[in-house]
Amino acid sequence: MPAQPDDPTATLREFKAAVNMSPAALEKWLATGESRAVGIAHGEGSESVGHHSGRRIVELLRKDDADLSDSDVAHMRKVVGYVHRHLAQRPDGDVRHTRWRWSLMNWGHDPLDD
Repeated sequence: MPAQPDDPTATLREFKAAVNMSPAALEKWLATGESRAVGIAHGEGSESVGHHSGRRIVELLRKDDADLSDSDVAHMRKVVGYVHRHLAQRPDGDVRHTRWRWSLMNWGHDPLDD
């Protein structure tokens, strides 16, 4: 069950469970064409929501827990929700080279590492 909005400790725990990529691995992934090829962008040539979230996740992973703001915790909650919803939509078969996996990776979760 997802954390309640007023429980930052539970949100942080769930975020750390949902995001299974290191900051370095996520940064490397975000630099790929596959990463930029998936997700919903708000305008021609703009960055997708997931790609932008991935950059924010890198920042969050590098922050000390004590330095997290309310905005950081709110984004962590959003990440946990996205990862859980998207995992429930797993397609059949080999997912290694799928847009489904690439989208999850933009949000810091590589389903092949589950």
